[in-house]
Amino acid sequence: MRRVLVPLLLFVASSTLAAQAPRPLSAADIFSIETAADVQVSPDGRTIAYVRQWNDQLTDKSYSNIWIVNADGSGHRPITSGKTHDGSPRWAPDGKRLAYVSDKAGTGQLYIRWMDTGESAAITQGAIPPQSPTWSADGSMIAFAQFVPKAPLVIGTPLTPPPGAQWAAPPKYTDQLVFRFDGAGDIPPGVTHLFVVRTDGGTPRQVTTGDVNHGGLWTGGFDWTPDGTELIATARRRDASENDLLETELVAYNVKDGSARRLTDRLGPDVSPVVSPDGKLIAWLGYDERNVGYQNMLLYVMNRDGSGKRVLSSRIDNSVAAPQWAADGSGVYVDLAEKGNTKVALIALDGSYRVVASNMGGTFGAYGGGNFSVARNGTIAYGMSTPSIPSQVAVTTSAPGAQARVVTALNADLLASRTLGAVEEIWWESSKDKRKIQGWIIKPPGFDPRRKYPMILEIHGGPFANYGDRFDDEKQIMAAHGFVVLYANPRGSTSYGEEFGNLIHHAYPGDDFHDLNSGVDAVIAKGYIDEKNLFVTGGSGGGVLTAWMIGHTDRFRAALAFYPVINWESFSLTADMAPMAVKNWFPGFSWDHPENYDKRSLLSVVKNVKTPTLIMTGEEDYRTPMSESEQYYKALKMRGVDAVLVRVPEEPHGIRKRPSHAASKLTTLAGWFDKYKAPVQ
Repeated sequence: MRRVLVPLLLFVASSTLAAQAPRPLSAADIFSIETAADVQVSPDGRTIAYVRQWNDQLTDKSYSNIWIVNADGSGHRPITSGKTHDGSPRWAPDGKRLAYVSDKAGTGQLYIRWMDTGESAAITQGAIPPQSPTWSADGSMIAFAQFVPKAPLVIGTPLTPPPGAQWAAPPKYTDQLVFRFDGAGDIPPGVTHLFVVRTDGGTPRQVTTGDVNHGGLWTGGFDWTPDGTELIATARRRDASENDLLETELVAYNVKDGSARRLTDRLGPDVSPVVSPDGKLIAWLGYDERNVGYQNMLLYVMNRDGSGKRVLSSRIDNSVAAPQWAADGSGVYVDLAEKGNTKVALIALDGSYRVVASNMGGTFGAYGGGNFSVARNGTIAYGMSTPSIPSQVAVTTSAPGAQARVVTALNADLLASRTLGAVEEIWWESSKDKRKIQGWIIKPPGFDPRRKYPMILEIHGGPFANYGDRFDDEKQIMAAHGFVVLYANPRGSTSYGEEFGNLIHHAYPGDDFHDLNSGVDAVIAKGYIDEKNLFVTGGSGGGVLTAWMIGHTDRFRAALAFYPVINWESFSLTADMAPMAVKNWFPGFSWDHPENYDKRSLLSVVKNVKTPTLIMTGEEDYRTPMSESEQYYKALKMRGVDAVLVRVPEEPHGIRKRPSHAASKLTTLAGWFDKYKAPVQ
């Protein structure tokens, strides 16, 4: 099975640009690519608000503003501007106002914009930014989540500095199992609570109390009941075991007095509650925890009082996400990924379903992502991504057979002067067990099948994630350097069913080697690959598998492992997600199961490595801590393998906080692989 995806040539009005000879993408273009996120359609389906993300070359920072566009593509214009971080646009039920969060005053605040006058006003003034604004059905109030700090832990009585003294910062105390998190840094003491504020002004009022989290790192989602009397929320109670990071329950809170009633009671996540338009049913996501590597996230529905719980998505062997009720209450819209393509589906109350939109994508390259929203008339707005188009706003309807249309062209000027590599879908059989494995090939711009090209195998992280037919600037830039790029979904990838995902349960890394190595063979069989110029790279879980590949074969001339895990024993005691990894990825603690940890450790195969290897990791990466990369680097150096360690300041996992650092990943890769590239035959 093969599908060829040809890059779309976008029109640009500027005669100057049109006259320029197109050239391939380069790392510098990372500063020019813009993406659409958090797409929200108005209740009447006529207007779409979205977050436009962009990078600034002078400050080396990423910013975001809110734009609107009519569903027919007209009236495309900003409603915020400047070097700010604006997000979470949410339409009022009558469509006449738009709530959003912005840091234009220095600290993130909740604003309301009146669409008829264009006036905006802040309705919060706190020192801590509000999260997830959600309108009540009558439009009179907005609920939001906000972190509430508490006094930090101190042991003993610290000394007091004398007047005028400049002492160092005091020690940091913690009694929390997870005390820092990637991208967030140190987790301050406190919990996230729900608040409500009147939309005509006033002081926010805290609804929830106690040592219970209603947002932040572990929980997700809350919704109003249509009568405005309750908030249905995901809550992580303090008495939940710190080892069960995904354990949450649904709780109904009385908006007036904060009294609570628990709706769920099981081990496992219960998240993303949404209340039906008539207020009688609650749909949500979750599963019964089985402590396996991968479980499908299921769609459930129950009566408002918590009775009558049942699964709606049992006919779908993939995870679903982002539930939204149809306006008539006949079903629930969700997103789901199938074979590397993220779709919007409408699941009826009898469990039947149909796909209403495809090619949803976000801002994370070939990874799944994006969002959608649905108007009362069935208009669906969502972020679309294809191999030739970075995330854009697309519109369709829930009517059978409706076709989607893209209503923005954020990168038309850039892509009109660039030539992209063509993307081709490919399937092959794994040498391990003949399972079908899906992947994609990006060919260099100006590809000539009569020539021989060097090839990069690029491996996704996760490991429970999926690549797909979505635009990926990093891989396109690799191809622009003259490489054929193969990226794939080996066993353990999502979007192929729960059984396929759990092929790596307690066995990762392992047989994924055979899936990926067979993919390399399948591309070589096409006849245009120089077998003496094979390279391998990947980030996070892809960094793990990069080290695993070169520990089992010498066929690659050089490797680049971005932010890998190398020693599972040290990872299980230092990473931010360590408790979940121990419970779901391993049979238990390393001291109880040393054989399982040892056979999966990348140190177990480092003695086999001869491949020149570069390791690149952010210094503030708490997901795969820098100590992991340092272990591997020193092991390679002491064995005499040509190796380089690259430490990136300020960067968390992914190395995309600063645009220049994101670009440095590509320039480093090109320089490292060019250093070892043999003359092409």
